[in-house]
Amino acid sequence: MAAPFKSSAAPRWRWTRLLLYAFLLLFAIWYLTPVYIILMASFKSQAEAMQMQNMWLPPHILGFKSFQIAWFGSTEPPATLGLEQGFWNSVMLVIPATLISTFIGSINGYVLAKWKFRGADLIFTLMLFGMFLPYQSILIPLVMTYQNFAKFTGIQLFSTIPGLVVAHVIYGIPICTLIFRNYYAQLPTEMIEAARIDGANFFSVYRRILLPLSQPAFVVVVIWQFTSIWNDFLFGVTLANTPKVYPITVSLNNIAGSFHVPYNVQMAAALLTALPPLLLYIFLGRYFIRGLMAGSLKG
Repeated sequence: MAAPFKSSAAPRWRWTRLLLYAFLLLFAIWYLTPVYIILMASFKSQAEAMQMQNMWLPPHILGFKSFQIAWFGSTEPPATLGLEQGFWNSVMLVIPATLISTFIGSINGYVLAKWKFRGADLIFTLMLFGMFLPYQSILIPLVMTYQNFAKFTGIQLFSTIPGLVVAHVIYGIPICTLIFRNYYAQLPTEMIEAARIDGANFFSVYRRILLPLSQPAFVVVVIWQFTSIWNDFLFGVTLANTPKVYPITVSLNNIAGSFHVPYNVQMAAALLTALPPLLLYIFLGRYFIRGLMAGSLKG
């Protein structure tokens, strides 16, 4: 009886996967090394954190004083301002800016994908140009617009939270529109036409048909906008212009850029600043991947 044929494809494929996993593990360790150093330094005392030759070692005594100083600030030398005010400023900024830009983007995507009209493609192309405009190129015109707007209307947007909200909403509309437009373009047009034949108007179609099917796109846009607005520094430092309105990234810069601030306080402040987006990806990351796989960034 002939011996069964043994293929060498399976062992070769096994070794290929092992090499791939080892390669990915190496890159993950390389990427997470700064996070490890930040974590270790934030739990150390001031004297231990200043010993740079031991930055790889865990703390001898686990301490949380650096987080207390990073959050509330300190009046003892060296005096520092905390992140508390900046954190709540960012919360009051991120939530309305994310929700408003997401809603406007969904309406724009709905119109451009399912309510075709003459010039729709041109308008969509012009809107996409906003994605490629760097913040630095519009700062001076934006500040002048805010100042002139206050002169003519009496409504002050410069150096206020609503002014930051307006800036992030406007700057977020192009990417939100792109994501929703490409997502809605994949939905069957027959559903929209059937609803319009049955007498449904513009908002009825959106509320009863598209909105229930838009959860993957909404998750992608909300996570994208939340992360982008929370991590923004340039709009915050330019349009806020006062410590009472500074978002958390500007407060973090003031801590890290101060003279003689202990490394453990700086690392604790950086960790606190990065914590909300990190938690968002931890709890909603799988839905973010599902939204991408559903085609919200295709088209």
